[in-house]
Amino acid sequence: MAAARYLIVNADDFGQSPGINRGIIEAHAQGVVTSASLMVRWPAAVEAAAYGRAHPALSLGLHVDLAEWAYRNDGWVPLYEVVPTHDRAAVAEEVSRQLVTFRRLVGRDPTHLDSHQHVHLREPVRTVLLESARALAVPLRHCSTTVCYCGDFYGQTAEGHPLPESIGVERLLHILATLQPGLTELGCHPGQGDDLDTMYSRERAQELSVLCDPRVQAAIVALGIELCSFGNLPA
Repeated sequence: MAAARYLIVNADDFGQSPGINRGIIEAHAQGVVTSASLMVRWPAAVEAAAYGRAHPALSLGLHVDLAEWAYRNDGWVPLYEVVPTHDRAAVAEEVSRQLVTFRRLVGRDPTHLDSHQHVHLREPVRTVLLESARALAVPLRHCSTTVCYCGDFYGQTAEGHPLPESIGVERLLHILATLQPGLTELGCHPGQGDDLDTMYSRERAQELSVLCDPRVQAAIVALGIELCSFGNLPA
């Protein structure tokens, strides 16, 4: 018998804008998204958290938001910085503040942790979030021994150039067909409209369409993949 394959489809940036909220909600209600990561600093986070409270099947984690960069004029430039990401004390204080806000909005602890633009892959943010994940007893993206992260469903190159073929139906079907045994988190960024100044914008509508495509849902069933969430992990 083939080893079991479990899949969490996690949508990042929940709460960053109304359009992103609408996309994630549709991708959960009509598609294969099972989990989302909430950005608590943005006004639309209130709406996102309310949906999460009313729909517990969509597990909610904390998408730690410390900064955002965009690739412009042959280099990465900051769009905003919440705290200096090299300052461990400032990072720890901000992460604690965002955890408090998450609990206030959602009414419980996050089911998982990750960070905007994967800033926690670098120190000292990595250590701060590892400590938070251990205290909460939840997985931290890229750092979990039980959940393997897959970021292959993404519509840009490392320099921010469009890569639409990476978020097409055929691409997602290939990811599903080659999914390894065990538990995998597939990252995604669905959204509707264009209400946010961000380098990843037009791609969100394409992701939404693919995540809701009946061929994707049929492939998951045919391949024997079991959808789950961070709030409903397999034993």
